[in-house]
Amino acid sequence: MAERKFFGTDGIRGFVGEGPITPDFVMKLGWAAGRVLSQTGTKKVLIGKDTRISGYMLESALEAGLAAAGLKAAFTGPMPTPAIAYLTRTFRAEAGIVISASHNPYHDNGIKFFSAQGTKLPDEVELAIEAEMEKPLTCVESALLGKAYRIDDAAGRYIEFCKGTFPNHLSLEGFKIVVDCAHGATYHIAPKVFAELGAEIITIGCEPNGININDKVGATDVAALQAKVLAEKADFGIALDGDGDRIIMVDELGNKIDGDQIAYIIARDALRCGELKGGVVGTLMTNMGMEVALRNLGIPFVRAKVGDRYVMEELLKNNWLIGAENSGHVILLDKVTTGDGIVAGLQVMASIVASKMSLKELSDGMTMFPQVLENVRFKGDSDPLQSAAVIAATQAVEQKLGDNGRVLLRKSGTEPLIRVMVEGQNAADVKQYALDIAKAVKENC
Repeated sequence: MAERKFFGTDGIRGFVGEGPITPDFVMKLGWAAGRVLSQTGTKKVLIGKDTRISGYMLESALEAGLAAAGLKAAFTGPMPTPAIAYLTRTFRAEAGIVISASHNPYHDNGIKFFSAQGTKLPDEVELAIEAEMEKPLTCVESALLGKAYRIDDAAGRYIEFCKGTFPNHLSLEGFKIVVDCAHGATYHIAPKVFAELGAEIITIGCEPNGININDKVGATDVAALQAKVLAEKADFGIALDGDGDRIIMVDELGNKIDGDQIAYIIARDALRCGELKGGVVGTLMTNMGMEVALRNLGIPFVRAKVGDRYVMEELLKNNWLIGAENSGHVILLDKVTTGDGIVAGLQVMASIVASKMSLKELSDGMTMFPQVLENVRFKGDSDPLQSAAVIAATQAVEQKLGDNGRVLLRKSGTEPLIRVMVEGQNAADVKQYALDIAKAVKENC
């Protein structure tokens, strides 16, 4: 497989105003994608975005490029990434495009593509788009130019879809839920979903202004949610990220419930109901506690590389239905084609209602190993992971941990970061080990 020049593990992402996230590049990208996608079908592409201020500029650039290639653009406005995956299928579009940098700050943005089936684009299609990018931009004749229009009922359609994944015989009546939408794309959707199922909703992170997305709110920073759950004496809280494909929950005592724990709860509930198909896919970052807990239940477990596209590949290879990253991507292939924070949250809520157990009680079956993640920013072409000093520091920690822990060093697929993860049984030791390795990485960047 040829190496990609622009596409990363989750589309194309970067700092707005710097390559590749510039108006001219994004217009050329729209044209190149249009050229690849215009060979057959409806010649229609859905375009959604999160709430970043740069989304206005980038959607206009995308539309111009698509139109030049002869494709129609259907705008949804602010819409969660999984909603675009769903709507792309229902509108029989050639592809869906999401303008979002997910959990990143507002000054970043990105472009994600979905196929007509609502899945990430196949490798060969991404490579074909990159090949078109090398060619001069041309324009179809005027009669064949693409048109643009807006889908007015997109939010309502997706709200009904989400509600449809919650069992008809259950209700959220009597539950008080704090919902944190990260000032992102779910701000006008998630609270309505849970309220229409009967819950009393308290919201935070639901006032986007273009630059406050993911700012001390949402799935990447649950401190505000934890405080609100305790202050309101809520039954639990749910935090989504800027584009709605991640979920982190908070129990009634303010404890954080991450993607690993959410997948465990869903898998155990499916096993109890006799509906579990196969096992669970995690990643190299998945907590060892999840692996142990699933093993105790007799549920198979495998690890994929970090990134939801790799979790998806492993699910399809094994013909399984449940996959997750501890960061909050939870994929449930019997209901959705990509990570969907709202849908995953609804399945946990269904387990809470049906079992008459609290979120804390449901998560208690899985004992988390202490895990510390240190991020080290790097620049240039150097590869600190190949440094003899970094390798030696890593091996020293691995020797101390033995069979009771793990070390994982990897480059982020979306940011110039080296991620240092250490996991073991003693929290203080794990923290120090992570700092020791991170220091070695910093000194060799």
